[in-house]
Amino acid sequence: MTGVLPITLEESRKIVQALLYSGKEYVCVMKLHGNITKSNVEKVLKEFEDTIYQRPPLRASVKRQLRTRKIYYIDFLEMEGRNALFKVGCEGGTYIRKLCFDIGEVLGCGAHMQELRRTRAGPFIENENIVTLHDVAYSFMEWQQQKDEKILRKFIQPMEKALALVPKIYIRDSAVDAVCHGANLTAPGVLSLETGINNGSMAAVFTLKGESVALARASASTEEILNMEHGVVAKTERVLMPRGTYPKCWKSGEA
Repeated sequence: MTGVLPITLEESRKIVQALLYSGKEYVCVMKLHGNITKSNVEKVLKEFEDTIYQRPPLRASVKRQLRTRKIYYIDFLEMEGRNALFKVGCEGGTYIRKLCFDIGEVLGCGAHMQELRRTRAGPFIENENIVTLHDVAYSFMEWQQQKDEKILRKFIQPMEKALALVPKIYIRDSAVDAVCHGANLTAPGVLSLETGINNGSMAAVFTLKGESVALARASASTEEILNMEHGVVAKTERVLMPRGTYPKCWKSGEA
């Protein structure tokens, strides 16, 4: 497989869990095991635009148990002989080679994945601020000679960029350091939030300046949080901001 691969450095490794299950987009060449008409292939591809059941293939890094994954869209691109080219947008954790196998089963001829290219991973899109490893190597050599941080910024982006598609909760400055110490986020500390937050879903906690504070598991939906005056709205799972970045405005409970 080729294409987009986000790489985290140092403290930004804490956000890997948010990237793993973010949406992905792939361009795939599927090899059919029989002669099938173009119209039949297009028709069957569209049938997979839904929530599907998948069991990871034998050669997989996860446990082989049945699970559901969402296919947002499948666009048929072209076909040559028994090779069908399509673009698919899907939920993170979807196995495209298993998808090709299942499509082949429905077509009745069998199929397998021939080639695969990832064109999007979360907010990172091919040809938009994406660099090759050759670009990184060249820029790093240039930085070693000049020691100019602007050179590194050509390929190292802020951690907040990776959280662009994660629903956000913006909190008061007085609540920041408490969350940095692992405290759960309560209603009085919330100033605003985005739509799309559901009970149990992942949310990113941000300051009003747009700085990432933590990743948290929501205890209520967006609509419920807006009506809350007290109580926990999100349970802190991963602190991203160093302690002491904002002044301490909370009591430790010591006499």
